Amino acid sequence: MKRYSLLSMEGAEKTRALMQVCLGNGQADRALTNATILNVYTGEWIRNQTILIKGEWIALVGTETGEGIGPKTSVIDASGKAVIPGLIEGHTHLADCLYSPAEFLRRAMIGGTTTIVTESIEPFPIRGEEGIIDFLDAFRDQPIKVFGTLPSMASTSRSSRGMPRDTLRRLLMRDDVLGLGESYWQSVLQDPDVFLGNFEETLLMGAKVEGHSAGAKGRNLAAYVITGISSCHEPINAEEALERLRLGLHVMVREGSIRSDLGSVAALKDAGIDSRRILLVTDGVRPIDLIEKGYMEYVVQRAIDTGIDSVKAIQMATINVADYFGLDGIIGGISPGKQADLLILPDEKTIKAEIVMSKGRIIARDGELLASPRVHAFAAETRRSVHLPRAMTPQDFAILVERPGSQIRVRVIRQITDLVTREEIMSLPVVQGEIRCDLSKDLLKVAAVERRFTPGNIFVGLIRGFGLKSGALAASSAWDTSDIIVVGANEADMAGAVNRIHALQGGLVLCADGKVVAEIPLPIFGLMTELPLPDLVVRMRELTMHAKALGFPFADPHKTLIPLTGAAIPFIRLSDEGLVDIKSGKKVPLIVGPDFAE
Repeated sequence: MKRYSLLSMEGAEKTRALMQVCLGNGQADRALTNATILNVYTGEWIRNQTILIKGEWIALVGTETGEGIGPKTSVIDASGKAVIPGLIEGHTHLADCLYSPAEFLRRAMIGGTTTIVTESIEPFPIRGEEGIIDFLDAFRDQPIKVFGTLPSMASTSRSSRGMPRDTLRRLLMRDDVLGLGESYWQSVLQDPDVFLGNFEETLLMGAKVEGHSAGAKGRNLAAYVITGISSCHEPINAEEALERLRLGLHVMVREGSIRSDLGSVAALKDAGIDSRRILLVTDGVRPIDLIEKGYMEYVVQRAIDTGIDSVKAIQMATINVADYFGLDGIIGGISPGKQADLLILPDEKTIKAEIVMSKGRIIARDGELLASPRVHAFAAETRRSVHLPRAMTPQDFAILVERPGSQIRVRVIRQITDLVTREEIMSLPVVQGEIRCDLSKDLLKVAAVERRFTPGNIFVGLIRGFGLKSGALAASSAWDTSDIIVVGANEADMAGAVNRIHALQGGLVLCADGKVVAEIPLPIFGLMTELPLPDLVVRMRELTMHAKALGFPFADPHKTLIPLTGAAIPFIRLSDEGLVDIKSGKKVPLIVGPDFAE
């Protein structure tokens, strides 16, 4: 596997300098004294410890510091308080939650997260290899460390499906790439030839292949594990988590804005099992949750509050994550030769950082940020990523029917929850050669409009359960594709919302009665905004309020809209190429033939 260490990253000269401090022949730049340290390797709290730091790295941990503390050493007295390693997020989607990299980091850093592993699924369909490079470069040279996993690209759209092997090979050479990201089990089992070559390439380069096994069990899950995937963040209860642990997978227990599974999975604590392969992750935190709850500090505290032993909970967000990704040579614990990522806490069970240190530097104190993230200058192509050949018109969203007759059976997407859909067959009237919305039946139109490969290519389908009584909601950040996704009660507002996204070069837009009611500009890949985080939260609340006034029934319009193109969640999805049955992986027609068996 890819391995990281002081020597491989900094070279012999800095390694020798650190050794001299350890041996008492040199002075530390910083010392943390009178600390109660959590040794995550042994699971014990050790009192009255001193940590000597040279540059970014820990030189010594113990009581015999020799001449390591000198007149130029900056000394912090921990006063007996708990000191733990910096928290590590093992699975998130930093391009999927609307905020810009710098705005996200400002909030994440104050809570004590010092390392993050993010997926890069979202920018790849938009700009390909250059998009991933621009995205990952936004997190280089920041006060904390951010690593990425590459997209395997299971997609409902053939134009977005898969990653060329030479592209994968080049990107895996980056020092901030740890492997291939979540690979949806249905797609892998349905079409292994598309994915196994890239799995092989990734594993041969010593990197990880991440899993996504929502709903898989028994033989399906076992067959999926055979392909070389080594983790899954999808278990929603203790039974599912235990099945995956027994198969040798690392289980990422999710507590974030997409799902909150920690409460149900926490029952594992009573099973007496080894917790070394259990990791705490978020899978993404929305702006409101980031401000109101926090980041990984919230997740670890929540684990402790559910009854998980505090030492094990901290291990699940430090050394367990570092071990899994091969980063334990530089992070995850407090020991010589590791980066000085440290948190001072009030006590051993309260995850509220009084001091956050990252790479030997104090970046936050008592909730106040002391180190500003770098604002990345994204490429012009990243900021001009919404391509349409012309303005959309209401007629573009018409569903024309050539088949004669006054009634026709059609396949409808039924919105069950904010994430889950199912197929529904309805008999609908054909009015002047068209199938139209029927608000009395909660029947709306849903469309995917391609914005990169074949700009303007469109598929229009039907959806129930989305609730709008008027207007249209559109987003340029549809999962696993380069589509704009729009749901509307009428064609004019659907066209207006898509055209406004084109004008903004990315956005989340709500239109009604021919006017823009609320919008959030997303000029970075059409995925992320440049708004300050508090302003983004205000805009999101306003848009949600207006959507609910129009009949939208769920908590988050953005989170409900953009998964409609996703290839991971059952049961029926769409792209600009048509409808897809996720269970079979096959395209299915909108118009149901006479031989269809209900």
